[in-house]
Amino acid sequence: MNIGEIAKVSGINARLVRHYESIGLIPKASRKDSGYRVYTDTDANVLKFIKSARGLGFSLGEIKQLISLWRNKNRSSEQVKSLAKNHLKRLESKIQELESMASTLRHLAKCCQGDKRPECPILDELEKG
Repeated sequence: MNIGEIAKVSGINARLVRHYESIGLIPKASRKDSGYRVYTDTDANVLKFIKSARGLGFSLGEIKQLISLWRNKNRSSEQVKSLAKNHLKRLESKIQELESMASTLRHLAKCCQGDKRPECPILDELEKG
């Protein structure tokens, strides 16, 4: 299939397909005499895998590891679980940071009158650094 077809099948745009190829997440596509790339069903499956992993917030480096583990039928699920749990810890930490930020902003917005006066506790707090 050509790049447009694999983009449609995988749900990943052509620019990202080329990028993932350039960084080695999918193998270099073979080329027709005309120079057009030719992709396989296996490439489409890997791209779907990448899309799913990106949807869970895995980094490209982690996805490279996951693809390697996915292809290695001799791997233990322990390796995959460890990678997922480490990612989960980072997500939970980020969630706590975001919740703290939201709480602070909620409080500041509640304190701000939002009227015609120039006084603004939001700006005052930001000024404090």
